[in-house]
Amino acid sequence: MVTPAGPTTLPLRRRVAVQGQVQGVGFRPFVFTLASELGLCGHVRNTGDGVLAEVEGPPDAVDAFCHRVASDAPALARVASVRHERIPATGVRGFAIAPSRADATSGRTLIPPDAATCSACLAELIDPANRRYRHPFITCTGCGPRFTIVTALPYDRPATTMAGFPMCPRCAREYHDPTDRRFHAQPVSCHDCGPQLTLVAAGRAPLRGGTALTRARQLLMNGAILAVKGVGGYHLAADAGNAHAVTLLRRRKNRGDKPFAMMAREVADLEPLVDIDAAERAVLTSAERPIVLLRRRPAGSTAALAAALDALAPRSPDLGVMLPYAPLHHLLFGLPGDPLGPRLLVMTSANLAGEPIVTDDSEALERLSPLVDAWLTHDRPIHVPCDDSVVRIVEGAPLPLRRSRGYVPAPVRLPLSVGPVLAVGGDLKNTLAVAEGRCAWLSGHIGDMDDLATLNAFDRAADHLTAVTGVTPVVVAADRHPGYRSGKCAERRAHGHRVHRVQHHHAHIASAMAENGLDGSRPVIGVAFDGTGYGDDGAIWGGEVLLADYAGFRRFAHLAYVPLPGGDTAVARPYRMALAHLRAAKVPWSADLACVLACPDDERRLLERQLDTGLNCVPTSSMGRLFDAVSSLAGVCQLAGYEAQAAIELEGAAYAHGPADGYRFTVRPEPDGWIADPAPVLIEAVADLRAGATVGLVAARFHTAVTELVRELCAGARERHGLETVALTGGVMANALLLSGCVRALAADGFTVLRHREVPPNDGGLALGQLMVAARAAN
Repeated sequence: MVTPAGPTTLPLRRRVAVQGQVQGVGFRPFVFTLASELGLCGHVRNTGDGVLAEVEGPPDAVDAFCHRVASDAPALARVASVRHERIPATGVRGFAIAPSRADATSGRTLIPPDAATCSACLAELIDPANRRYRHPFITCTGCGPRFTIVTALPYDRPATTMAGFPMCPRCAREYHDPTDRRFHAQPVSCHDCGPQLTLVAAGRAPLRGGTALTRARQLLMNGAILAVKGVGGYHLAADAGNAHAVTLLRRRKNRGDKPFAMMAREVADLEPLVDIDAAERAVLTSAERPIVLLRRRPAGSTAALAAALDALAPRSPDLGVMLPYAPLHHLLFGLPGDPLGPRLLVMTSANLAGEPIVTDDSEALERLSPLVDAWLTHDRPIHVPCDDSVVRIVEGAPLPLRRSRGYVPAPVRLPLSVGPVLAVGGDLKNTLAVAEGRCAWLSGHIGDMDDLATLNAFDRAADHLTAVTGVTPVVVAADRHPGYRSGKCAERRAHGHRVHRVQHHHAHIASAMAENGLDGSRPVIGVAFDGTGYGDDGAIWGGEVLLADYAGFRRFAHLAYVPLPGGDTAVARPYRMALAHLRAAKVPWSADLACVLACPDDERRLLERQLDTGLNCVPTSSMGRLFDAVSSLAGVCQLAGYEAQAAIELEGAAYAHGPADGYRFTVRPEPDGWIADPAPVLIEAVADLRAGATVGLVAARFHTAVTELVRELCAGARERHGLETVALTGGVMANALLLSGCVRALAADGFTVLRHREVPPNDGGLALGQLMVAARAAN
């Protein structure tokens, strides 16, 4: 406690405005406690801009408050700015939390992401003596749902989906007690006043509360599939150790071979199954609790578990794993003394293939009925859908593959002041973004823009994100592809403003530049490798090296064009790309090659005519399609049931083999851009296969070849243009083996290497680059 100043010292009063992620994180209770500790009078309130405090007392104490309000902020807070001004002293005694106010319009607050159950709440959840023992919705100012329950600002209980749950007297006392951990925790509740669980099964009476939970655990142990309502939507849950249940879920969901995510009771349950280093463990156990891709170990301890894991992630080198992040998850696994339950659960988004995650209860009962045997639901509404985030660790740093729950809507700090701007992203892995000033806010993962449900989800996400950030866009950005549905959404939401069309790979590079803090005053060497992006010449680009800043780009190098026979058909059937690349390399389609054998005779004859005539054969420079071709040629994957399956399985084969000398591309400097010809790679790979080389060796040599190609092209760009900074981006850079190899090789060559750590390298990060390019063009 600060000693009061002598009688000659006049009290000082300041108005202190704090902006950032300061609502829903216990910031007002923190301010109350800090002011009390310093012997200050005044008040604090939420506003539409953040938190506003008035403090009065000795000048030294007021100065200390203005410093510590940022330096000592709660763990979940992110203070963006603290502004204060002197105002007349009032002489009013005491310090109070005043009613919230939403009349300010000069700035914006930042709603925090949802946070995993904290250790203090978890200790209460498992304590039989605690009144919240087994409460499925236990929370405090340090954890629990935030973004997914906010309906309006300022962030107070009436502006959340907890508005329909009046606090009981005991919760109300905690809520109003400045010494309590739940002081002004908006989602606070208990068994008496909180949401309630219900288990619904066809032909049976609904079960409530603890009985519902016990029965749900029994059903999972017996091999049933459940729809479980979580924080940001419904999951489909099954016993991950039961191969029959996993296979049944895969068939019902029409999942193909796409891996399922798995939730484990604790880290110890994962250690026999996957390799976990310190960085991976830190992300896995963080408050964000994403799905983390971890390298699989050899077959598990039992044949049954090994079979279940093969059913969970067929031929995948990784397992996507996460830990419980909601109280309900902990209870679903069971507390000490409960009957035995599964220690590993499949936890996958509850939807049909390609559709958005289900959040509405009545919709869940209808749309999920073909998929599940029962529903474990509750009566707290989900206002904002939010899929689980996906992260992998590469070279000791996070590489986000899907940025959603736990991270959204935390802002990305921008190197330049922009907009107000809206960027709509692309048609795959759609994520939109808004920005103004030095902050960009990205939505959660919306999905692929190929059905009405996803388009509606896009509109809801755009409306909610603009509402909670206060951004009213006057600049709108979209991809240049003339057929993208996201582009049509941009036109519809532009309200008379021009839509800035941004080239796909330019946006990828600008995204990497922005999150790494580059102001665009000097171009970078942008390596943008992906599957599909509309090129300025009407071709499908995807193996690009661009010299780029926010103002524009020059195409320095690209993969040689080959025909993409049949468009999306070639993506789903990698053998078509293999045959197209073999033909371009003048390698005959001999029957001893796996890709030739995989292609039915009739289709092969049709494909030959297509390639002869060019019918329905747009040219492509895609690196993603080259990965598909080599995967098929090596006999790894001939039919892709999910995006990038062929490349993922090829990476797995290379990883299992280990390092190997690479094949070589031919690089031809030409006046309008260097050409990297993959023909020699295909020729050498065929020779290796005919000589009896293993699939793993071919995969490893190909990965090394691509790494060395990046190294060669970047060296050429440096020699000719004096550039020293390389940005690695695009969906192909989600390949950990390739990204790691490129980062190490380029760093050894003296380059400054930019890679993604905050937003995905794939199209989930596209909107960030779009808004930077569009904002620059609009100035």
